[in-house]
Amino acid sequence: MSGRRALIVTGADLAPQALALLDDFEVVYAGKTPQEADLVALCKQHDPVAIIVRYGKVGAAVMDAAPSLRVISKHGSGTDTIDKDAAKARGIEVRAAAGANAAAVAEQALALLLACAKSVVQLDARMHAGHWDKATHKSVELHGRTIGLVGLGAIGQRFARMCDAMGMKVIGFDPFAQNLPSTIRSVDLATLWRESDAISLHCPLTPENRNLVNAQTLQATKRGVILVNTARGGLVDEAALLDAVRSGQVMAAGLDSFAVEPMAAPHPFHGVPNIVLSPHIGGVTSDAYVNMGVGAAKNVLDVLAAAHA
Repeated sequence: MSGRRALIVTGADLAPQALALLDDFEVVYAGKTPQEADLVALCKQHDPVAIIVRYGKVGAAVMDAAPSLRVISKHGSGTDTIDKDAAKARGIEVRAAAGANAAAVAEQALALLLACAKSVVQLDARMHAGHWDKATHKSVELHGRTIGLVGLGAIGQRFARMCDAMGMKVIGFDPFAQNLPSTIRSVDLATLWRESDAISLHCPLTPENRNLVNAQTLQATKRGVILVNTARGGLVDEAALLDAVRSGQVMAAGLDSFAVEPMAAPHPFHGVPNIVLSPHIGGVTSDAYVNMGVGAAKNVLDVLAAAHA
């Protein structure tokens, strides 16, 4: 053991720019797929003052194994893998690198929206199989259509600007958003389900909004709606979505997050032509990797500096 304070990263690496900020710490990596038992053992061995969360979950057992723990810092914006109630009870701060991956995730949401509206994946497969569907295929034009955004934080607002630039009408629901630009019309959820031609999810997962998109809410949408989810898989009742896609109530879905990750194989979504899938990589770009690492490191330093002030 060195004399330096320990910091555990629940992953196998951290951007060099982030490590440069953490030069005073002994940085310990938990690996790419850390289980709770692994994290508990590492905490008992190193008694970290901070944990940077990339993969896996951090619950009460991990916190109790690290009596010196002062801050749990998320390498990204979603903190649903951290037991925030347990942290609060133990006086441990939970921070997120808010906005660090906003550009990356918003771009992924746009890619999925366009893939759904323009049948990119299906037409590509048909072309590679030697077909030419010009006479029989019509794409959806997004210009003039209404997009409903659930969640208007850094990612949601960035995506809203992209949609506005394409000539879409933007409505949004977020009880916490303030000072919204004039290009976003704030509405309640009932209005959002009713008026949207496409819906994109950009909110954190909470106990209150789990399965927010379900059989009832999908039935309240326009027939032929497009659904995009680059947020958290738990926001969507996957069985209800599959039924809605098969019935045509949902024209297409573009999904980057799932109820269980990695997605089990076989999965009911596999082979469904109107469901476009990506493996939760919305925030995974070289730039976002640096931004999230630096953001997470700065949050650690800020909390620890305040504790010593």
